[in-house]
Amino acid sequence: MNSPYLNKDVQEWLSITEALIAEHPLSKEILIETVLNAWKDILKTRIGTYMIGIDIFPKPQIMGFFLHELVAFSLQKRFPLNWRCERTAKDKDIVCLLNDIYSIEIKTSSSVKNIYGNRSYSKGTRNNKKLKSGYYLAINFEKFTPKNTNPQITKIRFGWLDYEDWQGQRAESGQQSRLSKEVEKYKLITIYAKDKDN
Repeated sequence: MNSPYLNKDVQEWLSITEALIAEHPLSKEILIETVLNAWKDILKTRIGTYMIGIDIFPKPQIMGFFLHELVAFSLQKRFPLNWRCERTAKDKDIVCLLNDIYSIEIKTSSSVKNIYGNRSYSKGTRNNKKLKSGYYLAINFEKFTPKNTNPQITKIRFGWLDYEDWQGQRAESGQQSRLSKEVEKYKLITIYAKDKDN
């Protein structure tokens, strides 16, 4: 499928993203509710006899992993005929059973405002792996610190990214890719922000 932004000026990106979000079968409200409930569940999780946020304070990568898994699983459990979790390397993180175009990739980050991908995101699709273009759910969260033992979700964004949007690090050894300011601003729309009216 061609990018919905193909041959469109940056000034047109926001309206295209808004139309893509309006077309998606999952409402902003459902996405927000699912993410926030998943986060609450993580902070109530017990591992053996230890509680997250009381006894153990996982690093951001672990919290991101839990969030990634619970958001997808929650949607599968709530809408089993329409959504399921990733099962194969070709699957997006959240698979739409009715029309794969609506499948979603999840990205999480403890960065205040940015999200990142690994270097492969800037390379398109290879070796029968998942398509890197499509809908994205981007979630930013606070990390545990000595002064913050009750971290929160700070931002949830939803939109569409193409693999060309991901900029790999220049060094061949670099493993990270990022998005330009224009892409983050106009192709990912904020649907939830902590301490703000939504």
